[in-house]
Amino acid sequence: MERVAALESELAKAKKNSTNSSKPPSSDIVTPPKSQSQGSGRKKGKRKRGGQPGHPRHQREPFDESQVDHFFEYYYDTCPDCCGKVTLIDGDPRIIQQVDILPKPIAISEHRSLACWCERCQKVYFAPIHEDIRQAGLVGPRLTALVAYLKGACHCSFSTIRKFLRDVVQIKISRGQLRKICAKVSDSLGAAYEQLLELLPGEAQVNVDETGHKDNGKRMWTWCFRTSLYTLFKIDPSRSSQVLVDVLGSEFNGVLGCDYFSACGRIGKLSLVDEVINLVLIRYLFIITHFLW
Repeated sequence: MERVAALESELAKAKKNSTNSSKPPSSDIVTPPKSQSQGSGRKKGKRKRGGQPGHPRHQREPFDESQVDHFFEYYYDTCPDCCGKVTLIDGDPRIIQQVDILPKPIAISEHRSLACWCERCQKVYFAPIHEDIRQAGLVGPRLTALVAYLKGACHCSFSTIRKFLRDVVQIKISRGQLRKICAKVSDSLGAAYEQLLELLPGEAQVNVDETGHKDNGKRMWTWCFRTSLYTLFKIDPSRSSQVLVDVLGSEFNGVLGCDYFSACGRIGKLSLVDEVINLVLIRYLFIITHFLW
């Protein structure tokens, strides 16, 4: 009887959670209680690799004929069995589509300004090259966009981009030149960035968060401002509330989604009582959310 009582006590302790005891909801995150649906309908045993039974099949849509550059047709001149005469008939052919990159996927252009001699002025003149071509420099607009995509969207290092351009695109560009290309793209987006920065104070809802990092050994902070239509990042050496005031303004009237960071409470000039009330409400909301979860 003592052994049974001890086992029952240990079992009761193991089954305790925030729903049947005074334990806090945060303890359920470490060992969340299993719901009745978990494990009841699943068959025992390790499932096989690949698509599972009942999973819908997904196939890639074929290329349209307008996208195809070359067509190759195969047909018999004679019957493969009896060597007799064959006739082409109307019917859907068996098609295999194949896509590949070109042996040299780049085009190199050379813009020449020829020298012209004026007999009257006794001078040599060179015809001006278009300003867009001069500003683009070595790398054209499409290759510039590719470098910016690899750096921004794919998070590739300059060394990885250099190897990709050398081995795949077949052009050698130094890491320093790649950095200048990314800086050129960043400067071209300056007007759009400033336009979105001006729209932030008028947004109805803005979610804000920040994270720290180092730039050449100097401590910096990347602020993220998320709205329903766009996301804006701002790098600043400060983590103070002055960054929020500079971006959103001191009279921001929208809903600000943030964490417990004290700098976020300075927006809207909240009083100390309002800050305490907001902190209590956020804590209760956190507890209720974990309780429901």
